[in-house]
Amino acid sequence: MTQPPSFEPRKRRSRPSSAGARRVGRPDSPSEDSARPRQSAPRPTKAPRIEPVRRTPARPDVDHSVSSSQAPQRRTPAGPIRKSAFSHPNQQYQARPDDAAESNQPPRFPAQRPVQPPPHTPERHAPHTPLIAPAQRRRGVKYYARMAGIAALCCVLAVGGWVYYLFSYGNSQVTRISALTGAEGTPGTTYLIVGSDERGGIVSDPTEGHRADTIMLLHVPDSGSTSLISIPRDTLVDYPDGSSGKINASLNIGGHQALVGTVEKLTGLTVDHYVQIGMDGVKELTDAVGGVNLCLDYDVNDEFSGLVWQAGCHDVDGTKALAFSRMRYQDPLGDIGRTARQRQVVSKIIGKAASTSTFLNPFTQHSLVGSAASVLTVDNEDSLMDVAWAGLALRGAIGPDGMMGAPPISSLNYVGYDGASYVLLDSDKIDAFWEHVRNGTVTKDMFASF
Repeated sequence: MTQPPSFEPRKRRSRPSSAGARRVGRPDSPSEDSARPRQSAPRPTKAPRIEPVRRTPARPDVDHSVSSSQAPQRRTPAGPIRKSAFSHPNQQYQARPDDAAESNQPPRFPAQRPVQPPPHTPERHAPHTPLIAPAQRRRGVKYYARMAGIAALCCVLAVGGWVYYLFSYGNSQVTRISALTGAEGTPGTTYLIVGSDERGGIVSDPTEGHRADTIMLLHVPDSGSTSLISIPRDTLVDYPDGSSGKINASLNIGGHQALVGTVEKLTGLTVDHYVQIGMDGVKELTDAVGGVNLCLDYDVNDEFSGLVWQAGCHDVDGTKALAFSRMRYQDPLGDIGRTARQRQVVSKIIGKAASTSTFLNPFTQHSLVGSAASVLTVDNEDSLMDVAWAGLALRGAIGPDGMMGAPPISSLNYVGYDGASYVLLDSDKIDAFWEHVRNGTVTKDMFASF
């Protein structure tokens, strides 16, 4: 049988009286605690000491102040049992009862707040599969982000490599000549686009020799509107050597530099880039983009160009697009009407080349670059990249709000001293027109109208 705990004998002291004592601990009933006013007890002068219970045989503590005839009584500890922070968890400690006698007050211990259990939530206690640890989730996100970045980088490298290959391939096919005059530059960027035709067995045209059938001046100013001016091939101009004649004949007389010099003298603009395309290249480019849709509002049956046309819009191949660009003898406006149709063909080819279907089809891209490069002639300082920039500028000029047309004209059938028929520019308006082109302030009403 377990013996009750006992205290080691100390110096005999008188039993503390109950005078001034107050109830401690939880009251038996709410009414009992609320009826008694709470009084603050004086703070003990000495903190209670806690000693371990000595596991020795119990000895009765006899009070010698009472009669020896009375039976010895067991003394009840004055304070609650507490655990020591420095002992075994199963070992208990209790306050010494004589500590209260020294301060004339019963020992008090600070109340401890009960530990509240965590709130019950269905998510917390419901059975479910273990969630992924946050560190593991972060590693998963980083992995997929890294894979996405690598895939994007591979796509960029693949596209960049393909574009580099196309330009390298195209540059190797382009013909280069010395065309620029080296004149002092003017503001903006100016492209001279020439469509030449070596007369031969392709069509039955009474004009013989190597001449410029199409002359277009594309000017991109530093600020303002980009303009595309079609100069009629029969325009009467002064050549750099002081003589005069049709502008298209300068190519046959003095070569490419003579044509560039003639255009610079006429417009006051320095040509920065020269792009020449053989007229038979229209056929190849049209076929490379899969054909184009062209419109003409009257019937045509021209034996010189070979064009047979029914009024309206039609999808055509390269052969018919070439005849559409050359026909002029059955055009009511002659060479002016032909330049308008040539601009239509150029705009449709560029629009088709820049379409989504071409962009997503590498085989079409390769065919288009090869066809274009094989019929292009550029200056020694130019490359296929300059041709691409010219194409982008053309898209802005030939759009609905673009500035394109012929310069002011006073006569379409001016007869010169040699008896030949010329296109005569309006001397009263032409200088101001070129000035507006240089400054990017040209408007649609400044172009020739018929």
